[in-house]
Amino acid sequence: MAQKIAVLGAGSWGTALALNCARADEHSTVFLWGHNAAHIKALQQARVNNQHLPSTPLPDNVHPTDDIAVIYDCDMILLVVPSHAFAETLARIQPYVCRQAIGWAIKGFDKQTNDLLSHTFTTQFPDTPFAIIAGPSFAKEVAAGLPTAITVAGSTLAFANDFANFLHNEQMRTYTTDDVIGAQIGGSLKNVIAIAAGISDGLGFGANTRAAIITRGLHEIARLGAASGARNETLMGLSGLGDLLLTCTDDLSRNRRFGLLLGQGYDTQSACAEIGQTVEGVHTAIEATQYAHRHHVRAPITNLIEQLIRGTLSIEAAKQALLSHYPKPETE
Repeated sequence: MAQKIAVLGAGSWGTALALNCARADEHSTVFLWGHNAAHIKALQQARVNNQHLPSTPLPDNVHPTDDIAVIYDCDMILLVVPSHAFAETLARIQPYVCRQAIGWAIKGFDKQTNDLLSHTFTTQFPDTPFAIIAGPSFAKEVAAGLPTAITVAGSTLAFANDFANFLHNEQMRTYTTDDVIGAQIGGSLKNVIAIAAGISDGLGFGANTRAAIITRGLHEIARLGAASGARNETLMGLSGLGDLLLTCTDDLSRNRRFGLLLGQGYDTQSACAEIGQTVEGVHTAIEATQYAHRHHVRAPITNLIEQLIRGTLSIEAAKQALLSHYPKPETE
């Protein structure tokens, strides 16, 4: 039976996932919702997301819309909005939610509570199963149909397996887990570490320093994950190590490019303007710092990036902080 799917968020990642869902079942109907009516009208007319993915036309079974009510009789809802808009979007869909499978492909924390998005979701939708899409996946490559592997983390493993069926196809391989905490910690913190790696490269520190930042960043992610109840194997998998390597080493990563600009002398505002799209790590660095404090976890790289973003630390001081160190056990 043909399925109806709603992807909420018409940016590059939302559009790419809508394209993937359309490929997974050519008989399905995929609604691509966006809050900006002018952007949606342009999508409807051009049948391509010229703003974000100009090289990939929308197939006939993808329908751009600014009417949130289309989710009412859908089989699946996939939220792909910026993390700071997550709670607001949940409130908007609440009147129309009845039996749909709900998940999100968002890497960040709740802006108001500095908590995991799963906590925000269960507050508004208690006893409702959910799934989280994570892993190394650039929108441009997913849209182009290049082979990609992702993690689908579900509130139950059975629900993760069911939800994965909406996404799995010849181009998209899905792996499932019920470790929703690990998938969120890995997917969120990697953006902050990618900013640090970008800064290092922008300062001209080279491959050795980048490798050190990635490795120590992974240790920082694992430390916060352990304090939160994540499983180590999740953080060593696609949604942790896999996504970290991708985001820290390729210039398709907005977070890495943002860090490069900071290293080259841009401030936060001008770097964000140059990127021209949401840089999730900017918000995440601030929220993750608070999250780490609450869990009494040392997060020196995250703290450094948070201070740079807030403007309480100069790039020169950050450079010195990266270079200054004293011998200590590698496990600390």
